[in-house]
Amino acid sequence: MKAGDLPPIDDPEPLTGGELGNAELSTLAPSALFDLNQAAMDDAVPDRPLIAPLAPMSVLRAEYENGNQVFVQQIDWLGEHGYIGIRRTRGDGDCFYRSLAFAYIERILNSADPILAAVQAVSRLESTQEMLEAVGFQRLVFEDFLEMFTTLIKRIVEPEPGVPMLTAKGLLEAFNAPEVSNSVVVYLRLLTSAQIRIDPDAYAPFLFHPELAIPMEPREFCENFVEAVGKEADHVQITALTRALCVNIFVAYLDGRLRTRSVSNNDKGKGKEREAVEVEFVEFQNGEEGLDPVRLLYRPGHYDILDSRCEEPDVDMEMA
Repeated sequence: MKAGDLPPIDDPEPLTGGELGNAELSTLAPSALFDLNQAAMDDAVPDRPLIAPLAPMSVLRAEYENGNQVFVQQIDWLGEHGYIGIRRTRGDGDCFYRSLAFAYIERILNSADPILAAVQAVSRLESTQEMLEAVGFQRLVFEDFLEMFTTLIKRIVEPEPGVPMLTAKGLLEAFNAPEVSNSVVVYLRLLTSAQIRIDPDAYAPFLFHPELAIPMEPREFCENFVEAVGKEADHVQITALTRALCVNIFVAYLDGRLRTRSVSNNDKGKGKEREAVEVEFVEFQNGEEGLDPVRLLYRPGHYDILDSRCEEPDVDMEMA
């Protein structure tokens, strides 16, 4: 499934923020709903790190193994397909933006040419200032947040005097410093808002109040559900931000559902349907073709980062 363009208006929207998709939540068995709510509460614990170190997927599996077994099987499916690690984010309503920002910079660090990737990313981010100003944001409002973001990326190339080069460990430390982490989140929120505001006709048919399900004007929607911290992201926000940053994001939906698919019947040469445990990935492709996507894991109301590794890089090797 691809979501580089916004889906048709009649398509069901994914669950977000614990508020959208109440109709879908109502179809879950009570045990599954309990498991989801409990996991969301655990992720919202105030002393949970803003961004946690990499952990094996088995850690997440252990949280569900005494509950709905479809969740367990979906987690196993992810592991079988190479996603053996997870990086948890605090469930504070900013988890999508924080997860994306961390994974975005980590991808630069791990690229074949980190210096070139960093220079290109900084150039792209700095060019977005014109769009923010075009929709009415004053430079004074956003420039400090942008500077915090770009300064962090510039540490990959040439840090300021007395500041170390950016490493995987340094990136994790930076994103657990509220001043840095929250500044990046705020800038991404403003950038998302600017993208929607500058092209309102493309988004207006999809802007609805998450609780009342009534249409909203782009400006009103952005002020209340994009710029405001603690408000989770839906397809509209994700699509807008991928367009603004020119990135690809693949979101795996861990929803505890069996999916029906057709399989061939060799005896009769016909297809038949059966239920299978798998994880659906929704692809937001607005970056260059072939560009490595950021991969996130979505559970209703929460985003984490998916990874093909299950532990942090070796510090000694990192410094070599």
